[in-house]
Amino acid sequence: MNVKTDYIAGSRRFSNYWWATTIFVGGLFFFLAGISSYLNTNLFFFTSSSDLLFIPQGIVMTFYGTVAIFISLFLWFTIILNVGGGYNKFDLQKGLIIIFRQGFPGKNRNIYLKYTIDEIQAIKVNIKDGLTPKREILLKTKDKREIPLTRVGEPLILSEVEEKATELAKFLGVIVEGIF
Repeated sequence: MNVKTDYIAGSRRFSNYWWATTIFVGGLFFFLAGISSYLNTNLFFFTSSSDLLFIPQGIVMTFYGTVAIFISLFLWFTIILNVGGGYNKFDLQKGLIIIFRQGFPGKNRNIYLKYTIDEIQAIKVNIKDGLTPKREILLKTKDKREIPLTRVGEPLILSEVEEKATELAKFLGVIVEGIF
């Protein structure tokens, strides 16, 4: 097999769906509670939010609810557009490596990088454990650029990183850097 394609999930992950929905529902409840206090009417059947004073509690709840709704809309927007999604294509027959990622709408929505296999120096593995672990596989070019090949936001298992990096390095005929 002379062509290897790795697909990158991007924003369409379970955690993003979960947070977009949770933030929207919470923001909607805060917003409606603030509006209930302004109208002196109970908009909820399970609690009484009309007893809140509009100033200061109601106005703060309306503000926080509005901000949460906008944040959830932004998250849904990134999910719909699949920001960060794309693929890595390694073609030995043509001697090309193509890295494609989707971004936000605009002039530079799509990132499309094209390299020849001769330009590649190594496959680099970057592992940083701690509070915010970082485990990524990078494509290192001869002019010292490092292009990430793995998805952002969900660190891979250490054995999976090592396996993928060595498999890719063997496929491309280059060395692996960063694995001890």
